[in-house]
Amino acid sequence: MYRYDVIDKEFVADRTAEFREQVNRRLAGEITEDQFKPIRLLNGLYLQLHAYMLRIAIPYGTLTSKKLRKLAWIAQTYDKGYGHFTTRTNLQLHWIKLKDAPEILEHLAEVEMHSMQTSGNTIRNVTADPYAGATSDELDDPRVWAEAIRQWSTLHPEFSFLPRKFKIAVTASAKDRTAAKIYDIGLAMRRGRGGELGFEVMVGGGLGRTPYLGPTIREFLPVRHLLSYLEAILRVYNRHGRRDNIWKARIKVLVASLGPEEFARQVEDEWAKSDHAHADLPDTELARIRADFTPRFETLPARSEALEAAKASDPAFARWLRRNVHPHKVPGYAIVDVSLKTPGETPGDITSTQMDVVADLGERHSLDEIRVNYQQNLLLPHVKLDDLPTVYRALADAGLATPNMDLVSDIIACPGLDYCALANARAIPVAQQIATRFADPERAEAIGELKIKISGCINACGHHHVGHIGILGVDKKGEEFYQVTLGGSGAEDATLGQILGPALPADKVSEAVEQMVEVYMRERRDGERFLDTFRRTGVTPFKEAVYADAH
Repeated sequence: MYRYDVIDKEFVADRTAEFREQVNRRLAGEITEDQFKPIRLLNGLYLQLHAYMLRIAIPYGTLTSKKLRKLAWIAQTYDKGYGHFTTRTNLQLHWIKLKDAPEILEHLAEVEMHSMQTSGNTIRNVTADPYAGATSDELDDPRVWAEAIRQWSTLHPEFSFLPRKFKIAVTASAKDRTAAKIYDIGLAMRRGRGGELGFEVMVGGGLGRTPYLGPTIREFLPVRHLLSYLEAILRVYNRHGRRDNIWKARIKVLVASLGPEEFARQVEDEWAKSDHAHADLPDTELARIRADFTPRFETLPARSEALEAAKASDPAFARWLRRNVHPHKVPGYAIVDVSLKTPGETPGDITSTQMDVVADLGERHSLDEIRVNYQQNLLLPHVKLDDLPTVYRALADAGLATPNMDLVSDIIACPGLDYCALANARAIPVAQQIATRFADPERAEAIGELKIKISGCINACGHHHVGHIGILGVDKKGEEFYQVTLGGSGAEDATLGQILGPALPADKVSEAVEQMVEVYMRERRDGERFLDTFRRTGVTPFKEAVYADAH
């Protein structure tokens, strides 16, 4: 991954020192909370229900063992001994004291990390395919381009005060593991007729109060023009984005109001006027960045006898292999998903002790790389087949080997009303109740792929709009209710979910999921996922089952 140079180190150090001065002024009462708020947000520090929350950037979801160990140490030293991974591949610490924030940033800088632009009306942390550099179905390593965007966008003078927050995702595979269509800009790598690499450019996706899937405004953009084209998009947005209404300020509203065709026309006009050579990445700089994303693999046999023997003798290990281990592009290696979704626990939470375990495994068995995905899990991208039994035992001992990737208990959930001042309802207890109900691994595997996503408010940090089953917390006269949607998808077949019916009280949600699963198991045909069955049958049989008592 990218390593800081002297300029990076000086820049981050200066920024941290500046923030320390502002924190000291706030603690001394020299500035008010209203004056301090924009300063802290630009440094990723939020004030939530009970304490300050620090959101730490993990660019394109890639960590080294050294970085993860530092996060573990910070969580243990300055928080309550755990952290929370989000759908944006950031790590959040929810119990920070204001006086400690500058010191934490200094510790992060020691391992080339920061929290800049994890909040505010700016270009946020860029996300990429968590399988980048490990999967055979990619056209290129998308992290190379995500890193180029990160360097270009960090404190960009023209785009540091946008109408609203702005998010970019990059994928280079036909299978979308980033949910690119729900981003402000989604970049999907394509190969042109002559073999040239380029990006399909999607603009105007986003969830929240008014959900949209990003329409394609350019079918093919040569990769060499990526940064100049992004500048053109941001300039059109900066020019026309609504700054008078926070609910209409996102680029998705601008694209929808202008229409994708007119928005694309204005971007093309702006791009035609721009100095491409000034904005685009020189080949020498691209080569410098790419050199940081070239791991050295060993030449290994494609089959591991040790692995096969362990699989034959241990059914639990065999189930974990089926659910959490995936093919690698290099023979003799595998991609290992690390579940942070043990039934009954908080989705995305990880203790400092568990972070240390994963850091050790990444260092010893995954070429010193750990990844974060938007499903709030971790993964080890480069594990030798021979090492899989050892990795499994270590993960199992740490409570990190639940074999549930993409199954019913692999639930996405935002922190909700347990932490967030914006939330209307709790998300964590609902996720825990559902996961516990489906804790039996044999039953979960029989049900198959079923993606449940839960948000505690309309801001949709839990991606409920694109869940196969989406659950949204709402407030009804001071009581927590939950609106259910069905048929959403955040993958390459992206779809917004359809509302099932009236919102349900909290104690009826897990039962409703049970009823919908029963309908699916009854109605499905050979090989169908829950999503396939819903698309074929429509909402009616599910609605009838959930609301049967109301008739």
